[in-house]
Amino acid sequence: MFDVLFIGSGQGAWNGAIPMSQAGLKVAVIEEGLFGGVCTNRGCNAKIALDKPVELVQTIEQLQGRGFDSVPKINWPDLMAHKHEVIGKLAESNKQKLIDGGVKVIVGHGTLVDANTVQVGESTYQSKKIVLVLGQHSHRLDIPGKEYLHDSTDFLSIPQMPNRLTIIGAGYVGMEFASIANAVGASVNVILNSHTPLRSFYQPYVQRLVKSLRARGVKFFYDQEITKVVKTETGLRLQGPDQFELTSDYIVDASGRIPSLTNSGLEKLGIATNKNGIEVDDHLQTNIPGIYATGDVVDKTQPKITPTAIFESQYLAQLFTGKSTAAISYPTIATTVFSTPRISQAGVNPDVAAKSPDKYTIEHFEYADDWFKQVQNEIDGGLTLVFDQEHILVGAVEYSNEAVDAINGLLDIIELRLTHEQVQRFIYTFPSIQHSYFRKI
Repeated sequence: MFDVLFIGSGQGAWNGAIPMSQAGLKVAVIEEGLFGGVCTNRGCNAKIALDKPVELVQTIEQLQGRGFDSVPKINWPDLMAHKHEVIGKLAESNKQKLIDGGVKVIVGHGTLVDANTVQVGESTYQSKKIVLVLGQHSHRLDIPGKEYLHDSTDFLSIPQMPNRLTIIGAGYVGMEFASIANAVGASVNVILNSHTPLRSFYQPYVQRLVKSLRARGVKFFYDQEITKVVKTETGLRLQGPDQFELTSDYIVDASGRIPSLTNSGLEKLGIATNKNGIEVDDHLQTNIPGIYATGDVVDKTQPKITPTAIFESQYLAQLFTGKSTAAISYPTIATTVFSTPRISQAGVNPDVAAKSPDKYTIEHFEYADDWFKQVQNEIDGGLTLVFDQEHILVGAVEYSNEAVDAINGLLDIIELRLTHEQVQRFIYTFPSIQHSYFRKI
């Protein structure tokens, strides 16, 4: 009998499992694949390893004639080998962290038998509490020729960059992969079934990103549905309504991600779910007492990203060890598209604030007018801030190469609701990103 048993080893599991074990609880984690989940092994970490040279090349391109007279080419096979070198050892490292933390590791597929029992192969395990960390998986278009489509996992391990790459979808995955493939030298097409890329992000900056990618050769096809893929002598032909056709060498289906709700016994126990995931209360408990859920499989309005899963896992550690009985209270969460340039945002989206001018004030700052950004000749960036009626910063969006660091710095100010006078008490390093924006708050 365990005190807590996790099904899945992603960020929503091990960040809480180890503290629980160290506090004296008997904890186990069941995993049938790579320890650490999608983000560690087939998502965020792999993507950023492949993206780093893209970021560097973008900076060097901006500095042509200003210190550089050529742009280096990215060697994709070498870069992919480096990615495997960095990422390949993380799964075993995460598994060992659990073991070193006193957590029982169980390898195999976990299926719920009842509210206190999980079956793995021929063995059954009992626990007072069970936490479902089932994550999400790639949505796949169900069309003729779907066997020719690849998902994000495939792309992040592709040994050679194809000459012609088509991406179906323009969310996080689609836009980030378009940036990477374009920088490596592929001819990239992005196909959308709507007219709005990156719907949850501040649209003026999204449009500037699209314009930047187009200037570098990426083609966008709006309001287009793919109904069939046919293999021909010249490549893979994508077909759609109104005689739409496009030939490519490689196709990434980036049409979305969906919660993994099947084959784990949820239906048998009557655990409430919907198309967005597992329904939980304000303590992350499902409708079945003693069964909880964390991470991307949860139905929630908060962003389904790694830091959210970590926060939820750590919250359960506090709850299960008796350090807190309070409902979960999410802080301000920053989200980022790791395109080139980046778009990063936190708090109230300016698109939303613009609909309530009586509640919010929006201020824009262009980096073409910022000397510090001109050091690397970054003329396409910008920062947009949202203030409430008390002139407290409640939202921020940045479009730039260094948007992540800028928004991470502003996140503290938003979450703590610091006043202008309090912010002026900070003496930042000069020059720095923080010093360049603190006068604006």
